[in-house]
Formats: sequence, C-alpha cells, structure tokens
Amino acid sequence: MELSNLTPAKGSIKKNYRVGRGYGSGNGKTAGRGHKGAQSRSGYSRKAGFEGGQMPLYRRIPKGGFKNINRVEYDAINLDALQKLIETKNITEINIEVLAANGLVSKKALVKVLGRGKINVPATVSANAFSETAKKAIEAAGGTVTVI
Repeated sequence: MELSNLTPAKGSIKKNYRVGRGYGSGNGKTAGRGHKGAQSRSGYSRKAGFEGGQMPLYRRIPKGGFKNINRVEYDAINLDALQKLIETKNITEINIEVLAANGLVSKKALVKVLGRGKINVPATVSANAFSETAKKAIEAAGGTVTVI
C-alpha cells in the first residue's frame, strides 16, 4: 500500500445533491422546497420551540414561583470539611479568609456552617451564620463560635 493507491472506503463518498439545475435533474423549478411559504425562501430559520403556528409548549405551561429579591445567599460548609481542614493543615482558628485560601468558599461570599459530620478538636470558628446543630457540635468539642 502506497500513498498513490489509497482510496476511500466503498460508500463513504457521496455525490452532492444538486438542486435547481433544470427539470431533467428531477429537482428543478422549486428545488425540492415546495411552493411558496417561509421555508421556500432563502434565509429562513425556524425559531427554537416553533411548532408550526400552534402555541408552543413553553407558552402553554403556566408561569410558576417567584424569586425573592431580598434573599440572602450563603456558601454552605459542613463540619466534616472543617474537621478535614483541621487534620490536614493543623489550623484551629477558622475564619472566612482561611476557608477562601483553601478553596472551600469564595472570598466575598457569606458563609454558613452546617452540621453534617463531626468535629473532634476544639477550634475557634467564625462565619456569617451557623446552624443549631453545627453550633452545638463545635461547642461540645470545646471550641468557640463567633458570628460575624
């Protein structure tokens, strides 16, 4: 086998479908586009969700719910993540800067500590909010909780 005798696989090369090239081709006159209407024109593109003039699904379904503009969004962090941080980095004073430096939360985010997992070492934890279970678990381990 050499470069001079390479050929494509059988059936992989297909002739282009040439439309609008006279009646003899079988695709002259309207070039397979039917008669009149938007789809017969050049530049036609169907809108996403268009259902042929029928009211589209996204408009038939009623609107639901609302977004509270006064909602306060917190970045959640659990006790098991704090315990892992204490074990790996040997840190006992945990605040938002320490969490951000270790990639657990973003710098500008409000942080809420949640109660999943256990904490075994007394640690000083400061965050914007704490769940009741997290607060009890930290204090039971001999640590202190500071709400910023």
